[in-house]
Amino acid sequence: MGRRRGLGSTRQRHQHRHQYRHQRQRQHQHRRRPDGSRPLVTDRNWAGDLRAAVSCSVALGALLLLIDLARHALDAPRAGCWAGIALLLFVVLFPPRVRAGDGWLAVRGLLRERRVRTDVLTLVRSADGMAPRLILRDAGGRRVELDPKVLAANPLLWHLLDTGARRSMAHGFLRDGAAELRALADRIDGEAAERLLREAGLD
Repeated sequence: MGRRRGLGSTRQRHQHRHQYRHQRQRQHQHRRRPDGSRPLVTDRNWAGDLRAAVSCSVALGALLLLIDLARHALDAPRAGCWAGIALLLFVVLFPPRVRAGDGWLAVRGLLRERRVRTDVLTLVRSADGMAPRLILRDAGGRRVELDPKVLAANPLLWHLLDTGARRSMAHGFLRDGAAELRALADRIDGEAAERLLREAGLD
């Protein structure tokens, strides 16, 4: 009985994963502009991450100012110092904005935007560490880095990258990174399937 239940649970997970992939492809196909062109896809969590960065920075600056006010030690140089620290925290916490379209992906930081052609990628590599990064480089030498969690949280972004990478492999550009893409696809699809199972109350 326990073995049958385990096999049933595994089968359900595979079914939900397949349904997720099919749903993701249908959403991408149907989200087109009236002229038939594919829309721009942006990280849907970016605005919330930006608000969190602003809130943390403002809260730190206000706390430092209030401490000095309570001690009657606030003056212009110290106020400027605390404002500088709050600004520095904002720079550190500022979330890069990831966008993608048909054949390209861009990551915009605080000062500049970097963009690669996903249909002529030559390198896909994961960099593990305190902050895991996915590194992409195209045939023109352009390079971007992004957090893989952004792709996991945005299926349409991932679908655009995956589609472009498959074109790169088909045209012989991408020879270093196929294994990385498969591992990333399994991870993203697995996480999405787990979410569907939890929402359905099957996990």
